[in-house]
Amino acid sequence: MIYKVAIAGASGYVGSELLRLIANHPNLDLGAVTANNNAGEKLGLFAPHIPQFADRQLVQTTAENLTGHDIVFLALPHGKSAEIAGGLGETKLVLDCGADFRLESSSDWEKYYGSSHAGTWSYGLPELVLGQAGIQRDRLSASNRIAVPGCNVTAITLALAPAISAQLIDSTDLVAVLSVGTSGAGKSLKPDLLASEVMGSARAYGVGGSHRHTPEIEQNLRWAGAKAVSVSFTPVLVPMSRGILAVCTAKPAPGFSFEALVAAYENAYGRERFVQVLPQGQLPTTKAVLGSNNAQLSLSYDEHAGRVSIICAIDNLVKGTAGAAIQSMNLSLGLAEESGLTAIGVTP
Repeated sequence: MIYKVAIAGASGYVGSELLRLIANHPNLDLGAVTANNNAGEKLGLFAPHIPQFADRQLVQTTAENLTGHDIVFLALPHGKSAEIAGGLGETKLVLDCGADFRLESSSDWEKYYGSSHAGTWSYGLPELVLGQAGIQRDRLSASNRIAVPGCNVTAITLALAPAISAQLIDSTDLVAVLSVGTSGAGKSLKPDLLASEVMGSARAYGVGGSHRHTPEIEQNLRWAGAKAVSVSFTPVLVPMSRGILAVCTAKPAPGFSFEALVAAYENAYGRERFVQVLPQGQLPTTKAVLGSNNAQLSLSYDEHAGRVSIICAIDNLVKGTAGAAIQSMNLSLGLAEESGLTAIGVTP
């Protein structure tokens, strides 16, 4: 079966990545592509690497231009998706790549985003371990409104959830430091993202617990089984265009053993197509997952410091956003989960 799809925000980084994946998906046919400031321009100006869509013209982002499609992807700034989603009532499937519908807590939303909470949709991270309640994949097959996770959140959640579910680490003392490519900050003009400021330099941002992904990370880890969660999360902007390397550490819980840790991750991810736990002594790199929907993990235990270390590498635009959206879409529609996706990186 062929589904007609539309993308709101097609001229941005996530919209462009969705276009690339849609171009290779056997069940998708591209319909409307929308933008705001770039409406009226041709797609080739923003996605020249996808020649088959180069002559498509961007139209204004309105619910009217998005209706009539089977599937709508919302690749819009935070706070904008809810405005459009309300007008898409008859659409078979809507996937929001922004933050509007990720959080269950309205107070967390209002604290970190400063506006009214729009509601909560099904969470689009199929591999998320849900403590004793199974896995998030099982909840997506019946979902027609899906909130795609934040990219930083995906890396940290995949890294820590199995250990928390198995009660092998202390969930009240979690530290995550992430090296993040510039595309993770979006395409809007920011002086600190200019090439002259980024090349040859690295800088932290969203420090001191202020990053908006913090409540989403804590929400996911509670879903994984944590009774209480405290995470110190610091992203660091580094001079690469895409990718996230998350270095996550925690104190071991009573009864911890490294053998049990390895078994927990094998149990959680051993059959997963898009999550790979590397052999001991091999460490994840962003280069190895570039362009793929794959997440690479490594496990270690620092006996001297008494800390468990789990490292995760993902491509923030694929597994971190657009790939997760396509993977969740496939599950919702009953398609093969891997359709249009690959676990193979583009460089050796």
